Amino acid sequence: MTSENTIIFGLRAIIEAIQSGTIINKIYLQKGVRSTLHVELEKLISEHRLTTSIVPVEKLNRLSKNNNHQGAVAQISPVSFYDLEQLIEKTLEENKMPLFLILDQLSDVRNFGAIIRTAECTGVNGIIIQKNGSAPVNAETVKTSAGAAFKIPICKVDHLKDALFLLQASNIKTLAATEKTENSIYNINLNQPIAIIMGSEDRGVNPSILKLVDFKAKLPLLGEIESLNVSVACGAILYEVVRQRKGFRL
Repeated sequence: MTSENTIIFGLRAIIEAIQSGTIINKIYLQKGVRSTLHVELEKLISEHRLTTSIVPVEKLNRLSKNNNHQGAVAQISPVSFYDLEQLIEKTLEENKMPLFLILDQLSDVRNFGAIIRTAECTGVNGIIIQKNGSAPVNAETVKTSAGAAFKIPICKVDHLKDALFLLQASNIKTLAATEKTENSIYNINLNQPIAIIMGSEDRGVNPSILKLVDFKAKLPLLGEIESLNVSVACGAILYEVVRQRKGFRL
């Protein structure tokens, strides 16, 4: 693995990368370009549910440094991803008190990197993100995480709901951090197997996810601003987990 953001370009190169199982963050396709290889690539993108963006040729020229990109550029992930079911099984075998972190379509790579760093420092066993709509694990994410992205397992799943069901079936409680509750995080027993769900910067945890969790909790806000930065809130919650599990007193 490498902390550099890897770019590949050219239709055939990207097709072969997908077919070989290479982990791809995102594919950029040139607007208005169509060929037989484009159709083949789009079919693979659909089959593998890869994130794509339709962009002008100038964007592709910048990404590929003006090389012959043929209307397609792909970003390869600098880290490997873990299978969630296998990670849960391994964690339960090795750790009687697992702690997972679920990020519900977090979009800012700096927030993502900061959260990864805090998660590694607080003993999180794995981070779960959705394949589509989430911030990529790219060079900037790795840099912001201070390299923690290489030290903590990250799982990509098709649907977060399925991840919740899998965790709950493994007797791991789920807790959503949300302002749509009167319950304080300090009233929740975090000294048990648990997965913390943090929402996106603009809308928080998805309402459909809120309906499925075991607990909802919020941090107290004593000023006039109505919300915290998601990475700050995540850090406060994770360290409350540490406080409870280590027996520290307020």
